[in-house]
Amino acid sequence: MSNNQNQPATEPAHKTIKGSFLEENQKSIAFIIGAIIVLIVLYFGYQKLYLSPRAEKAADEMYKAEELASIDSLAARAINGDGQVIGFKEIAEEYSNTKSANIANAYLGGLYLRQGKYDEAAKALEKYSTTGSEILDPLVIGLTGDAYSELKDYKKAASFYKQAADKSSNSYTTPLFLKKLGLVYEAQNEFKQAEEAYTKIKSDFPESQEAQLIEGLIARAQAHQ
Repeated sequence: MSNNQNQPATEPAHKTIKGSFLEENQKSIAFIIGAIIVLIVLYFGYQKLYLSPRAEKAADEMYKAEELASIDSLAARAINGDGQVIGFKEIAEEYSNTKSANIANAYLGGLYLRQGKYDEAAKALEKYSTTGSEILDPLVIGLTGDAYSELKDYKKAASFYKQAADKSSNSYTTPLFLKKLGLVYEAQNEFKQAEEAYTKIKSDFPESQEAQLIEGLIARAQAHQ
């Protein structure tokens, strides 16, 4: 089939998909960063008594950097430090192989993503090692998918979104990343796979926010098959 024959069907979908990525990232990145901050504060509050001296020092540094990360205008200081407080970048390097360094990579990736530094975001996020958290792990894996979707590497984005959706089944992260998975499938003209991702939201997570408008996405994917 020629390119001219394909164009009428694919161009409107791609325009919609591009807009969906921008809109989805604005909402989900803020949600994810906020969730990470809450989870990490609770985690370190519980774990502090059990940390080695080096790891405990890293946790103290993390707390200071987290305060900066919670304020958008101080994001650069949260990443690089300010002369008094060291940033996530130095924590990740200086305290490598500690839990704090691992979480610092998650913060770095989220902050870089918010700044539009998608290559740096992907590199930082891929250094993150899963912790066993049913919420934090899929959020960070999904952020990695966001970085690659912004880089238009939709194959990698789909891989990370699928991992995020499969990591733990819950009504918060699973439908969020199933929807993103469907969008990147559409971006690759894989409309059958997109329909399957959207249909899973409809059948398994009917009460989720993503399910509210899922019929339209299912219909769009079906129309291109």
